[in-house]
Amino acid sequence: MDPRRLELLLELSRLGSMRAVAEAMHTTTSTVSQQLAVLAREAGTALVEPEGRRVRLTPAGRRLADHAVTVLAALEAARLDLDPTAAPAGTVRVAAFATAVRRSLLPVLRGLAAEHPDVHLQILEHEPAECLDLLAADDIDLALTYDFDLAPTTFDANQETFALWEAGWGLGVPATDPAIRGTAAEILAVYRDSDWIVNSRNDSDLEAVRRVASQAGFVPRVKHRADSLELVEDLIVAGLGVGLLPEGRPLPDGVRLLSLRDPKVALRAYAVVRRGRTAWPPLALVLRLLAER
Repeated sequence: MDPRRLELLLELSRLGSMRAVAEAMHTTTSTVSQQLAVLAREAGTALVEPEGRRVRLTPAGRRLADHAVTVLAALEAARLDLDPTAAPAGTVRVAAFATAVRRSLLPVLRGLAAEHPDVHLQILEHEPAECLDLLAADDIDLALTYDFDLAPTTFDANQETFALWEAGWGLGVPATDPAIRGTAAEILAVYRDSDWIVNSRNDSDLEAVRRVASQAGFVPRVKHRADSLELVEDLIVAGLGVGLLPEGRPLPDGVRLLSLRDPKVALRAYAVVRRGRTAWPPLALVLRLLAER
């Protein structure tokens, strides 16, 4: 199979239309159609099928597109091995939670612009489950996700994970509350009758709270859910509940952070890719820059 035709099939799986592929590859729609027809004859099976006025990949076409990523990455790796001076080039599609965008991706983005101008990032802000779904569907190349050490994520066997960083979290309470100390269970027990605020798009923090609360003999009463840390803080200031907040974050007036230990509560960030994709030079470069941070 001609790698150029595999590339067209891969772009069709990503972009969804012959016209978009033609524009991205600087060719004509008829050329894309003809080349994919040749590829179907080489593969011995139909790769696309009509869907209204457009086309979509058949199940065989989707499987071949999955293989195309690995094949093209291996060819690019071989090219670089033969020509070590060649610079990585391409767009790496990344889905990440907001903190990882600010803490990990933006510094990498600045480094790429200065030293690797032919490597670009396309950034989508999503929570971990959404990131992993996009990765499984091959709609992105890299997912930056998180879990809490008390509620670990079980990753798919087809995914490779790389630990990035870890951050401790404490219990955010009104600033008028006393600065109590003790084990995590002892501190949470003080707030057994309080309303709790948790993430609206991810249950990882809720599971961590439940684990510690179970040691204190109660089930937290979740009353509010919020996606942004700023909104969690505002709800705490308004006296509407308590919730987990990261350590080291500047706190607004009206919020006190109680340190949680024995057990600690820590958020762990990961880079996740589909297995076998790390040989693609632009992705390998981004992973290396993330690891260096």
